[in-house]
Amino acid sequence: MRAPRFWWAPSPSLQASLLRPAGILYSTIAAQRMRRQGEKADLPVICIGNFTVGGAGKTPTALAVARILDAAGESPSFLSRGYGGRLRGPLQVRMDHTAFDVGDEPILLSGTAQTIVSLDRPAGARLAYETGSTVVIMDDGLQNPSLIKDCTIAVVDGPTGIGNGLPLPAGPLRAPMETQWPLIDAVLVIGQGEAGQRIAEEAGRRDKRVFEARLEPARDAARSLEGRKVLAFAGIGRPEKFFDTLRACGAIVEAAHSFPDHHRYRAAELTALRQEAETRGLQAITTEKDLARIAAVKDTQPWPDLTVLPVRLRIENEAGLRNLLLRRINERRLHAA
Repeated sequence: MRAPRFWWAPSPSLQASLLRPAGILYSTIAAQRMRRQGEKADLPVICIGNFTVGGAGKTPTALAVARILDAAGESPSFLSRGYGGRLRGPLQVRMDHTAFDVGDEPILLSGTAQTIVSLDRPAGARLAYETGSTVVIMDDGLQNPSLIKDCTIAVVDGPTGIGNGLPLPAGPLRAPMETQWPLIDAVLVIGQGEAGQRIAEEAGRRDKRVFEARLEPARDAARSLEGRKVLAFAGIGRPEKFFDTLRACGAIVEAAHSFPDHHRYRAAELTALRQEAETRGLQAITTEKDLARIAAVKDTQPWPDLTVLPVRLRIENEAGLRNLLLRRINERRLHAA
């Protein structure tokens, strides 16, 4: 789906107000579901989630956490529900899987660590244990009560925060904030913005750890874009973030095409984008997530000129985050002994 603009207004609009009754009903159901008792996994579980729908930066955060844990001597496995894929799991993501099989995010995650897709999260955690992992990184599971988490990090987009602060469909919240705050241990704010700063301040008042980070494009790729005229397209939570990043790299964005999050491209759409880029003499560029989905499209011609802009999360206080993660992992192991 494509998030409506009124979700991200600093205060509720008329449209949001009209949808508030539906939001109250949704909130009640979500809160009841999140209070269910979960199953304790055989391994420590680190959960990377967010308060809202849309692109806060969970996947780059999960990748950064995996790198931190790997450097500390752990053997992490990602655990994903495989949104957008047809396979229910539990299964390990293999090289021959496509985004249409397991989802675009697991394809990206599997390049860094073992990745398990399972609609049944406890079953996926058991597979991680059986295959020799020492810790589970649960991608997008804040509102999923099926597993008990040992550390939960809520990722927040700095420029947008929690939008108008209302639950779906009146706003972007997956559940009321008063239901979500008790479930988290830390907030990671990605990028600058007053909206994110307000969430960071509220987290501090609630004695939650606060970390700051920024997404940095790969240096060589960024340099190659300076002064380049591009046709950019993206089907992610907030395509505008991608377009702004390109401009910050010095690219001249002559054409920008937005698609819904996790968009399944059709061959005709890709052909049209390619023809536009070639006709206008533009370099076509997209995100790594989009490329994973494009690779799964059948009956389309190869597009060798299509490029991507890889990004990586730079955490300001990485040592502090590492200490929090390792402390929670060790506490879990001590209690299990």
